[in-house]
Amino acid sequence: MSNAPVDNGRRRFLTIATSVVGGVGVAGAAVPFIASWNPSARAKAAGAPVEVNISKLEPGQMIRVEWRGKPVWVVRRSEDMIAQLAKHEDQLRDANSEVEQQPEYAKNRERSRKAEYFVAVGICTHLGCSPQYLSDNFGEQVEGVPTGFFCPCHGSKFDAAGRVFQSVPAPSNLEIPPHYYIDDDTILVGLNSASEVA
Repeated sequence: MSNAPVDNGRRRFLTIATSVVGGVGVAGAAVPFIASWNPSARAKAAGAPVEVNISKLEPGQMIRVEWRGKPVWVVRRSEDMIAQLAKHEDQLRDANSEVEQQPEYAKNRERSRKAEYFVAVGICTHLGCSPQYLSDNFGEQVEGVPTGFFCPCHGSKFDAAGRVFQSVPAPSNLEIPPHYYIDDDTILVGLNSASEVA
């Protein structure tokens, strides 16, 4: 054992310096570890939920987002668009949504949680093309209905609730993805409720 005097100042400095270096090391290891909890681009493409801000969406307008590598449409329907849905059901292949293309809560005339907003996967059920949204001159092009979707590839036609017309190649209505309203301005596409795990 050495009889040299103890330098308390140096000992304190070494203790603090070691603690600081150790703390930086722990933080350096923790940041990438915590970041790894966020879904990767691949996970997002595989199905991570997508938030859609609808606060600036005007009646008749549509916005597109991507979920699971597919286009998802959100259309804000006007009162006239909603009223039109009841007027042509005799022209539809599956007016009551009997074919399972939607969650149970969207198995209604509007095929939505809220009649004002229509959320659908923007892929034709015939061969996977993406139909066009037509809101003004649609009545001249498709079955006398003023608003809906038209697939120019093979002529499939859907109303403003994504219900397919008869005598077109598409066999079923457009798919309605799982979704719910986080608040009045935000829809989460990919989950049916806040309690559901992605």
